[in-house]
Amino acid sequence: MATLSNPWAMVFLPDGRLLVTERGGALRIVTTAGAVSAPVAGVPAVVFAGQGGLLDVALDPGFATNRRVYLSFSEAGNGGSGLAVARGTLTLDGGGGRLDGVQTVWRAVPKVTDTRHFGGRMAFGPDGMLYVTSGERHLGSPAQSTAQTLGKIVRIPPDGVLPAVADPRPEIFTLGHRNPYGLVFATDGRLFSSEMGPEGGDEFNLITSGRNYGWRIVSEGNDGEVLPRHATRPEFAPPLVSWTPVIAPGGMIQYTGTRFSGWQGDFILAGLVQQGVVRVRVTGSTATEAARIALGARIREVEQGPDGAIWVLEDGGSGRLVRLDPA
Repeated sequence: MATLSNPWAMVFLPDGRLLVTERGGALRIVTTAGAVSAPVAGVPAVVFAGQGGLLDVALDPGFATNRRVYLSFSEAGNGGSGLAVARGTLTLDGGGGRLDGVQTVWRAVPKVTDTRHFGGRMAFGPDGMLYVTSGERHLGSPAQSTAQTLGKIVRIPPDGVLPAVADPRPEIFTLGHRNPYGLVFATDGRLFSSEMGPEGGDEFNLITSGRNYGWRIVSEGNDGEVLPRHATRPEFAPPLVSWTPVIAPGGMIQYTGTRFSGWQGDFILAGLVQQGVVRVRVTGSTATEAARIALGARIREVEQGPDGAIWVLEDGGSGRLVRLDPA
């Protein structure tokens, strides 16, 4: 299989190859046989520091005709670094490819000096809007501020054009998040996220417009002090599942294939600390952990292949792309 430098995210192209991001700033085309292209040209400059760099990659719903690709990344600016989203048109060639017409369509505000908790996961909704997770940059209180987009899940039009409103920011969809690293629209149209907790308290959440998920007022984990639990403040949306000790969830999918018998409809979460994947089953408005599959490595990302196989990216400087099949 392929080996990459700090891989973070991947998405399958219609031809069966993958676009894979490396946090250092390279976007690569990778075959399922393990061939890795030269970096795709035209990728925006990133700040590769701490947890920042080139993060998620998503295909426009109309990719088959418009060839448009979206990237999330940390960029430099006044006051430090911040999460941004850009889009461009992908042209493939024998050596890799290039992005043309690249434009930044959204920036988190404000920029800060801390290099943790960028979030950066993207998902297109049934409404055609782009949803993006924005971490609170390890600062806590910005997650509750409606004048900032830190600690939020935001919703933006694909071209990024939003009303010029300072407070509340018009793109805020939900608030009170710490560092969401998974974001999936389920087959029933509902939105789910996975989120890293502090000392315990990782979360799997049903995301509902306008809800406040409580960080840093409540948590199922602690943060250098014992924090109140969600049950003490019912105005905050509690997680459907929480984990203590942590699994440190990375990317997430809902499995829709048939290759893994009995898994259809379950959510598969990459586990960094868990060093494998975690399967979560949702039934109506409740959810439970169904299984854990140990893989012996920190898993950053998970994706479903066209044939129903599951692919994962290992975290780190020599992270492998690995195909998983039923035992």
